[in-house]
Amino acid sequence: MSLYLSELILVKQALVATRTRRPHKAVRYWSSDESRVGLLSVLGRKLTGFGIKPVGVSQWQFRYRWLYGMVEPISGESFVLEFSHLDSQCFERFLEEFAAQYPDEMHLIQVDNAGAHCAHHLQTPDNVMLLFQPPYCPEVNPIERLWEEMRRHYSWKRWNELAELQESISAWVSCLS
Repeated sequence: MSLYLSELILVKQALVATRTRRPHKAVRYWSSDESRVGLLSVLGRKLTGFGIKPVGVSQWQFRYRWLYGMVEPISGESFVLEFSHLDSQCFERFLEEFAAQYPDEMHLIQVDNAGAHCAHHLQTPDNVMLLFQPPYCPEVNPIERLWEEMRRHYSWKRWNELAELQESISAWVSCLS
């Protein structure tokens, strides 16, 4: 209960700060996170007989990309970009692209306490305000459900090249909104 109350207090404080910073703009709430996707097969659950191991095609290549994503829980709208690695420069670029896509509103973005989000030199756009969730609580971030669904969708699948995976993910992301 105290975690829930502390979250509400943080959101209220962020809204007050946002209103004083940009009183003329509408405020939207987003949740953000990153997920690594690659050629290494995700071995999910498969229905088999009792005591029988699932059989499927798998791959052990470890080439990957990072998906940076945001979801607005109220509307279900999403924003996803792909990057080669996870660091504060990529996260800053992601925020810039997001702010350019939605310039007319003020955005409260819930993020975890990853190093890329907490870097001292991180510059956030004027219409973006980061709201940090409590440490070690991924269950309070709605976008985690999106990554779970993506992993479920791509379990037991195999691609020969990273470009094939990128095309498949682009098609999957375009179906979201």
